[in-house]
Amino acid sequence: MLRYRQNYFAARGLKAKVAAAEFLEHSNQELEHADSLCERIVQLGGDPELDPQKVTARSHAEYRIGKTLPEMIRENLVAERIAIDSYREMALYVGEDDPTTRRLLESILQTEEEHADDLKQLLEDNAGSKTA
Repeated sequence: MLRYRQNYFAARGLKAKVAAAEFLEHSNQELEHADSLCERIVQLGGDPELDPQKVTARSHAEYRIGKTLPEMIRENLVAERIAIDSYREMALYVGEDDPTTRRLLESILQTEEEHADDLKQLLEDNAGSKTA
């Protein structure tokens, strides 16, 4: 969520407007995912862990910021692909033991796959762009 938000504000260049709008949309959706997961944790009797250091330590993807628009898009695409693998594994792990959580994870997975498709298209549309 934070990488997308940073990229929204940092995107520059002729084609940046479309990418920036996509970054903002993805950022908002990632925040919705986090909120949904926190709500589910509370429903299950837990306490969501939101300490930034602990969240960073558990992250599956590095927080890497590209300097140019294509680099930003590539970094986000890498992170989305990691997220796709992670959510897929979590949904399989939960399996039939907790169908509500599995459906939530599958819903998030679907959105992450859409994000990856969006980013792949943006990367193709911005091939050759060198501006930050």
